[in-house]
Amino acid sequence: MTSFAVVVTSYNYRDFVGMAVDSALAQTRAPAQIIVVDDGSTDGSPDYLRERYGDDPRVTLLCGENGGQLVAFQRGVAASRADVICFLDADDRWEPDYLARIGEVYDTRRDIDFVFSDMQLFGDEQRWLGYADRSLDLGFTVISTYTLMHWYGAPTSALSMRAVWAERTLDLPLSLSSTWRLSADNCLVYGASVLGARKYYLRTGSVHYRIHGNNGWWGKQTPSNQYLNRFRSRCLIEIYARDIGLDERCVESAKHEFRTKPDPSWREARRYASLAQMRRGSWLRNLERALSILWPVFKRRHRAPKELRDMD
Repeated sequence: MTSFAVVVTSYNYRDFVGMAVDSALAQTRAPAQIIVVDDGSTDGSPDYLRERYGDDPRVTLLCGENGGQLVAFQRGVAASRADVICFLDADDRWEPDYLARIGEVYDTRRDIDFVFSDMQLFGDEQRWLGYADRSLDLGFTVISTYTLMHWYGAPTSALSMRAVWAERTLDLPLSLSSTWRLSADNCLVYGASVLGARKYYLRTGSVHYRIHGNNGWWGKQTPSNQYLNRFRSRCLIEIYARDIGLDERCVESAKHEFRTKPDPSWREARRYASLAQMRRGSWLRNLERALSILWPVFKRRHRAPKELRDMD
């Protein structure tokens, strides 16, 4: 059976971190490790964590200097000794069935490397947030991510991956630690895609993402912030691409990557049809490739009940 390590990263979240750790401890499928990385907090968090969990053999405390989120991820993963690593922000929490739900995928699908979930927002905002309205085997996502910068993932607390992939995605130059002091889930999501992890989106309803203060990133997207985020993400993607010798010629294989998705959405089909038209050569041949991607999905959608078509 697949074993799980939970990496909880915290910076000045003394008021929240206990709830996050307790939600990991309360899982019906117990994790093999819970690793709490305090990233140099100045609000009394280290003393609080030692007092509350210092004698609990299920919890490993790593309290050190402030290095940012990427460094905290790297420290947590380096201390893990499990098959799959799950990430949890200190201000979020899980329902008790979360590990059991994703564990079913990892146990039965040895070809799946990366599972992410939907989220329920709570606190200052209450709503559902997810990649799609149904669970999806997303297959391989290298070309779509590299070429279109498509995000096949979720914020930190809804991410999990096999340990070997966590190690690979976080094997980054020390110079990037300052760039990704925040939003280092970009490294997990983009890195896993570009390096070749097979991804699965699982609707669980079990991840609760707390909105408080100014941490609602979608509410503060100025044009400058949007530009900088895309620019930094593009540079990050290129680092992973260089590591495996990937370049723009990968669009030649877009149709083959699309075939790794057993039940793609209409939106995904359109995405890959656009990739097929980026190939060098005859525009007519490229159009034929694009239509060969779209047509089977179009037929399936129009044979399906209306409620299933609406999900795409």
